[in-house]
Amino acid sequence: AYTIQRARDKMTIDGVLNEPVWETLPVISGFWMSYPVDDRQVEEQLRTEVKVSSDDQYIYIGAVCYGPDNYVIKTLKRDAEFWDGDGFGVVIDPVNEKTNGFTFGVSPAGVQTEYLITGYTGRREDLDPGRTRSGVNIAWDNKWISEVSNHKDHWVVEIAIPFKTLRFDESKNQWGINFFRRDARSNSIHTWAPVPIEFHETDLGYTGVLQWEDAPEKTSRNFAIIPYARGGVSKDFENDLPYDFQAQAGLDAKVPVTSSLNLDLTINPDFSQVEVDEQVINLTLFDIRLPEKRLFFLENSDIFDDFGIPPMRPFFSRRIGIDEDNNPIPILFGARLSGNVNKNLRLGVMNMQTRESDNFLPQNYTVAAFQQKLFARSVIKGYLHNRDALKSESPDYNRNAGLEFQYMSPDGRFRTFAGGAKSFSSGLNGKDYFYNLGIGYNNRNLSLYSNLSGLGENYRADMGYIRGQKYYDAERDTSVYIGMNHWYSTGSYTFYPEDSEKIISHEISARYIYDVDIKLDMLNSEAEVGYSLKFNSTAQINLSYGHTVVNLLLPFSFIDDTPLPADIYSYHQGELRLQSDQRRLFSAEGSFSYGTFYNGTRARYTLGLKYRAQPWGNFSLDFEQNNVKFPDPYGSANIFLIGPRIEVNFSKSLFWTTFLQYNTQW
Repeated sequence: AYTIQRARDKMTIDGVLNEPVWETLPVISGFWMSYPVDDRQVEEQLRTEVKVSSDDQYIYIGAVCYGPDNYVIKTLKRDAEFWDGDGFGVVIDPVNEKTNGFTFGVSPAGVQTEYLITGYTGRREDLDPGRTRSGVNIAWDNKWISEVSNHKDHWVVEIAIPFKTLRFDESKNQWGINFFRRDARSNSIHTWAPVPIEFHETDLGYTGVLQWEDAPEKTSRNFAIIPYARGGVSKDFENDLPYDFQAQAGLDAKVPVTSSLNLDLTINPDFSQVEVDEQVINLTLFDIRLPEKRLFFLENSDIFDDFGIPPMRPFFSRRIGIDEDNNPIPILFGARLSGNVNKNLRLGVMNMQTRESDNFLPQNYTVAAFQQKLFARSVIKGYLHNRDALKSESPDYNRNAGLEFQYMSPDGRFRTFAGGAKSFSSGLNGKDYFYNLGIGYNNRNLSLYSNLSGLGENYRADMGYIRGQKYYDAERDTSVYIGMNHWYSTGSYTFYPEDSEKIISHEISARYIYDVDIKLDMLNSEAEVGYSLKFNSTAQINLSYGHTVVNLLLPFSFIDDTPLPADIYSYHQGELRLQSDQRRLFSAEGSFSYGTFYNGTRARYTLGLKYRAQPWGNFSLDFEQNNVKFPDPYGSANIFLIGPRIEVNFSKSLFWTTFLQYNTQW
């Protein structure tokens, strides 16, 4: 435990720890290795020393990070690629209940990153393209202060985090806290409180204790109003129409209700500041789930979102204000209350109203969810969803109610969960259930996980993402809903060689997916085995082989040609993925896969090239090509996606980004 002391003098955040209070504070040192090993303390030449203080408005953190000054600075852009370079950070759990917290990080160039974390950030792993890390909301932004100073054999960071930025319980004298350091040169991660190698350094189950002599009191609230206005003019010269003038205005507001409960308001939102979605080539039967980036929906989003399993989420906020083709639907207003009611109960309530447009009736969306902590790290949680179409000539609604329980052992290695839900939809009765259950175990070497989920053919989640229930019939241009059961299992064994200076780990993995309809007839079967080799240089080699059997229920076309007939198809593919040293100024990664695909063949190539002009510029090119060949008369296609990106950092607050995307599938 570390007992925090108050700063009696005014603190100046300048990256120089020269205020008198810094000389009197006890030092946090003796960091532990968390990656690529976790069985020893950090060597002396890479030691980190931390001190913590506070006043009525801020918590102050000063850190000295020793080591050579050949830092890896990926960018000067906030939040971008923080984990790929050098950095220092802090994990704070103000409620100290291991259910949700905050992470703040700073690079040696003074670039900030911050994000929200939940009680389950999962096993440390390299994610496949398109997957996002569980339990992390990196799109969250807030105001805090930091400055750095660089020296030949160390760098210094000074941080001031406003109490009004944190949601905390004023009755708690102990906070959960951990400090971490990323040293890119040695490709290592160090933490104050030891964190096993299989977990992320931000895991709330492995924080230390920050002891307050006097717990912080309420501060001035983090109240903010962000208005906007935009306008435009257009003219159709070909038809000689008059000029069309357009104007729009609105505002967002953040209103603190208590120190741990926040109200977000929006009127006529624009969301124009949100970065465009990165396109993907989709050669599956179903829609791709793209991440939510709109700020209004982000804070405490896990209260609303964290139900079901990744391919079956009863709530997915992108269903509000965005149509199935990812085009915006105008939102009239919205209100969202979320946070901690007390140390054990988290609550979220939201209401959104969309405008009437040419293709859509006005819709009202209401969502309520709660999480009640049980035991050390377990929760029982539930939700109510309601969508109502206004001005509809006949009833048009969808309602959902569900309850889940998740048990997690205190060390985070074992978890199990189970839940059930029922939907109520206009014109549908019976067969409207949803269930999910699962179990998982992780230790240093072994990772095992399995879940079983299912739903009836009349179950609907109009505010959710349910993959595998809705099939498109290409011949009749219509969609069909089915009932189904989904079984997913995965396991891996990771070996860490102790006598190798170049290799971090070997990993052997296997995955199996089996889907059946309500009559237990097979819909889909996927089996995959893989091998991964990780080097200390951050280079990687990955090999995999997969075999798939699909019962194509309805005719379907992947390439806008003659649809494949309904039938059972069996196919397989192998893949090789390579990644070079990501710390170098020039880096590359790519893959090649080849195999059969339904009744044809598919060859897929990907290539990613990046050059870093440290620290002011990043120049990258991502390319993917899919050569799909079917026998006559089903056609063939050469589908590719190319995305060059240029980022120029004029300072830590001024950037120029040019991002182009060309996708022949759309």
